[in-house]
Parts: sequence; C-alpha cells; structure tokens
Amino acid sequence: MGLKGEQHLCVAEENTAINFGSGLVDVFATPAMVALMEMTALKSIHEYLPEQMTSVGTEVNIKHLKASPIGRQLRCESKVQEISGRKITFEVSVWDEELLVGHGTHTRYIVDKEKFLSKP
Repeated sequence: MGLKGEQHLCVAEENTAINFGSGLVDVFATPAMVALMEMTALKSIHEYLPEQMTSVGTEVNIKHLKASPIGRQLRCESKVQEISGRKITFEVSVWDEELLVGHGTHTRYIVDKEKFLSKP
C-alpha cells in the first residue's frame, strides 16, 4: 500500500492523437496517456515480484482533462491504492508541468508468466 512510481515523457509525434487515430490534432493522445499510466504502474511493482511473475492490466478508468502539445514534458505518477490477493489497484495521474492532464484508477493482476501464456 502506498508504493509510488514515476515516469517522464516528452510528447512527440508518435504519441499524438493524429498518429493513434484517436483525434485530428497534434496533442498527446488519450491511448498514449493510458499506456503511460499502465507502464508507470507496472514498473512501480515489477522489481518486487518473483522472476516468474508479472502483472497484467485489466481495467483503466481515467479522465483526460487537458491537451498537451508536441514538445511538452509530462510526468506520470502511480500509487498503490488497494491490494486484494493478486489484484492491485493504483491511483494514476499525468501532469504537464504543474497542471493535471489526466487522472483515474488502473487495476493490475499478478500472474505467473508461463501459466498465463499457456491459457487458450
């Protein structure tokens, strides 16, 4: 509980709404924000898991509040909000300097890599 993670990203052409097909402007895409949030949560817990284990994302509930143009520096933060067995729920947020770009929750489950990949 309370474990935090942080990642930084500079908005580039490859993570714009035009590039993702989610909009028609050159600003940080919502799908790119979701990916940044998931990566931040994943990296925050990864080192604490045994080698054969990993986590997989299962739910994202976010709001994208502010457009961020190409060149803008973003900071993503994650914080473990709840742990229930193999289920971990995170608070996630993305900041553009000191302004909140997006926030919400993200859920991940701890899984055994081999067993997970062998399921049909």
